[in-house]
Amino acid sequence: MIAALPLVSIPREAEALRGEVRRFLDVALKDMPADVRAQSWLGYDEGFSRALAAKGWVGLGLPTAYGGGGRDAFARFVLVEELLCRGAPVSAHWIAERQSAPMMLRYGTEEQKQRYVPAVCRGEAFFCIGMSEPQAGSDLAGITTRAVPTATGWSLSGQKVWTTNAHRSHFMIALVRTSGRTEDRHAGLSQLVIDLKTPGITVRPIEDLTGGHHFNEVFFDEVQLPHDALIGEEGSGWMQVTAELAYERSGPERLYSSIVLFDQWLQHLRDDAREGRTPDEASLALAGRVVAHKAALRAMSASVTQRIVAGDSPATEAALVKDLATELEQFIPTAIADRLADLSGRPLSPTFLRTLAYITHMAPTFSLRGGTREILRGMIARGLGLR
Repeated sequence: MIAALPLVSIPREAEALRGEVRRFLDVALKDMPADVRAQSWLGYDEGFSRALAAKGWVGLGLPTAYGGGGRDAFARFVLVEELLCRGAPVSAHWIAERQSAPMMLRYGTEEQKQRYVPAVCRGEAFFCIGMSEPQAGSDLAGITTRAVPTATGWSLSGQKVWTTNAHRSHFMIALVRTSGRTEDRHAGLSQLVIDLKTPGITVRPIEDLTGGHHFNEVFFDEVQLPHDALIGEEGSGWMQVTAELAYERSGPERLYSSIVLFDQWLQHLRDDAREGRTPDEASLALAGRVVAHKAALRAMSASVTQRIVAGDSPATEAALVKDLATELEQFIPTAIADRLADLSGRPLSPTFLRTLAYITHMAPTFSLRGGTREILRGMIARGLGLR
């Protein structure tokens, strides 16, 4: 059953980090326009990621023995919240720091931990995740990419799709079939770490509606991998990837994909008020609705973080927060556009319009990344004992 999510307070020592992060971002982002900051999740800037790493903020919550900051999940909560609220370009290190390194620490060998995790914390190793496949759709257990044991390790063949930053990353952690048949579902799945410079790998771009290239198809043609490419035990991939997705779904990152646009719209309303044009009641009601919903979802996300700090794995609760937050994030650009269409006030700035256009185009993807709405609601239903 799904557990209750009581109100929790972010500890004082974690909150103390907020001011330092804001001062850093005041300098780092001072010349970055809103329409660029709105791309935060997909904003790729290796220099920015390495500057964060130099502050000790990439891998903030990872153990100091492996180059991390040794802080708890609440410190990372504060850091992530500030980065995303300001629209920092975090894409380069994001997956490696949030998912790959924690998963490696949990399931990897000591040699794997020493090889990969410190490099992640230095901002020198970027990862992508190989899960989705064109034949499987949302059915992750239906993947067919296969790694066959060889005398020297594994021979990998197959295809992954929608792989963010595969064209820029150094490594991929892929869920593949190492034994059994597709019909065996969860049995026989394993995770492999793949050096993307290995011969036999082809990466092809998938452009989104904005013309951006973040997603890719990745093809493996008898790619030869060493024995130690295997993470954890052979056949344990499904259990491992389920835990990994909890990292992806549980943080405050599910609240702030549309926040730069929302802030720009609020500033537009403030500017109107300063010039003597009182915002209409519908716009004020919309602003209040969004703020109230975000406050509730932020409280839920903080409660999930408390469960993680306590050593739990709140996969169902994380799915609930992600689903509700995605619904709000997709609502914001549509609602703002509707309000603007009903009003004839001060002309909008080109930057505001570009920001609105970008978020409007990208909003459909918000309910795809980290699991589709249908998958998440199935998980929630099982957690509630309804199926």
